[in-house]
Order: sequence, then structure tokens, then C-alpha cells
Amino acid sequence: MGHDELECFLLLAEELHFGRTATRMRLSRARVSQLVQRLERRVGAPLFVRTSRRVALTSLGRQLRDDLAPHHRAIREAVARATATARGVSDVLHVGFSNPLAGEIVLKVSETLRVAHPELAVEFCEVPLTDPYGQLRSGEFDVQLTDFPVREEDLGGGPALLREERVLAVPSRHPLAGRDTVSMEDLADVPLLTIAGTVPDYWLEHRVPTRTPGGRPIGRGPSVTNMQEALMLVAGGQGALLSTAHTATYHARPGIAYLPFRDAEPVEYGLTWRTGDDTGTIRLFAAAARAIAHDLALADPSRALPARP
Repeated sequence: MGHDELECFLLLAEELHFGRTATRMRLSRARVSQLVQRLERRVGAPLFVRTSRRVALTSLGRQLRDDLAPHHRAIREAVARATATARGVSDVLHVGFSNPLAGEIVLKVSETLRVAHPELAVEFCEVPLTDPYGQLRSGEFDVQLTDFPVREEDLGGGPALLREERVLAVPSRHPLAGRDTVSMEDLADVPLLTIAGTVPDYWLEHRVPTRTPGGRPIGRGPSVTNMQEALMLVAGGQGALLSTAHTATYHARPGIAYLPFRDAEPVEYGLTWRTGDDTGTIRLFAAAARAIAHDLALADPSRALPARP
């Protein structure tokens, strides 16, 4: 069995969707179909049941998935250990962060651990907006500092570390731009930019709600794949962006007004990792992150709020 066939089979067994599997593998849907068919010819029986509406594993497919998954995970872990040894460090922690505020905290945690635990190397990178959990699942990240909620069966995590107020980014010429604050009900008066990619429904609804608390429908604007693209569309009058308060600090630009909400629940941030992977290194990182997030919230409440008790 070739590596591409193995990766394709396990991803399709997880996603049960050819389009999402193709996106995660950066292949065409036709190529994904070819890889699956080649593997089925090799095995000698169908591994998936395909209809116009759904994809499901056959009993043989479930057996193969259950047999392969632990070995595939062990291979990834062995490669990660070899990479760490080649770099001359005793341990490496790969950390993802969901936005600049989370990245600031991750950087400070990394600096703290570098002094207290020089044997530990912390490497960090931003989580793609269009695939919030893919790299964590694949093992590219060991842990993520991300905005909640996270409701994935295969992912766990710790409690919220801090909270942040929400803002609405609108074109500076929009009628709402002259207000001091806005309400969640005002979202019915602007099309919200939505997010493209492999994103769970609940995750998208939290960031791009379809209705106001009073039940009024909220229009949808164009889909975006990253923050810079979103801000260009807002400045160009193509829609509004529901975001968090730090966006006004990190992404201040002409043509955009950031309006605080007077009735929106703050966004919570916390650490997320793969279920069962609560290692000593992750616990060490989590302890440092709690302390730094607490200090940040106390030092500047205008930027971040303490987590709920």
C-alpha cells in the first residue's frame, strides 16, 4: 500500500466527504477517487459505500481503518521523535495559535519556558482560518491556544484562560460607523463576511451567526480565507466582520471602523489538544499559559478579561 493511498483512505474514513478530503490532501477530487479505487482493487472489495448524498465505510472499510490507524499514528510519532533528536533537543512542543492575541500569549509562554526549561524547544505557527483543527489532528501541532467553543469528539483541552470583548468591523462610511456601540440586533442590518474551508457548523455559527438573538435573519457576505482578505473586503464595502477587540489594535487601517458591542458575550480562549495526549510537556505549557494570561488580563483589562471563576 502506497503512502498516498494510506493517507487518502484514513482521511476519507474520517471526513466521509470526497471534497473535504481533497482539500486537506491538496489534491483534486478525481485524484482522491483514483487513490481509493486503486486501494479497493488491491484489497479486492469495496471500502466505501458511495451515493449521491453520502459516503460511508463498509464493514471491511471500518476493519481496515481500525487496524491501520494506530500504526499510522505510531509512524508519525516516530518521525517526530527522530526530528527532535536530529535537532539536538530533548523535547519539542509544536504550538498553534488562532489569532494575534493568542500568538502574543504563546510567544510569552515560549520565552518563559526557554529560561526555566532550556531543554524544551517551543515552535509555534498560526492556525489557518479555513481549517481550525486539521493541523492539530494531523500531529503538526501538539497543542493550540484557540478561541472557544471547541466541540470535537477527538479533541480535549483545559478551561478558559481569558476572555475578550467582541467588535464589529464595518466600512467607515457605513451608517453604523457613527455610533459609539452596536447591538447584536444590529447584525441584521449588515451582511457578515463568512469563512471558507473545512470548518464545523457550530464553529461557523459562533463566528458568523445566521440570526440575531431576537430571531432576525443576518445576511451573508463573501467568503474569506484569511484576515487580510476580510479587512480588504470590509474596507471595500463588501460586508462587515464580527471579530474580537484585539483586531482593532493589530489591524487598524483606513476605511474601517471598529465598533464595540454593548450586549455580546465575550469570546473565551483556552488550550486544546488531541484526546489522550495530555503529556507532561503540554501540562507544563498550560501552567505557564495560565499565569501569563492571568497577568495580561490584570495588567490591561481593556485588552483582555480574566477567565470566569
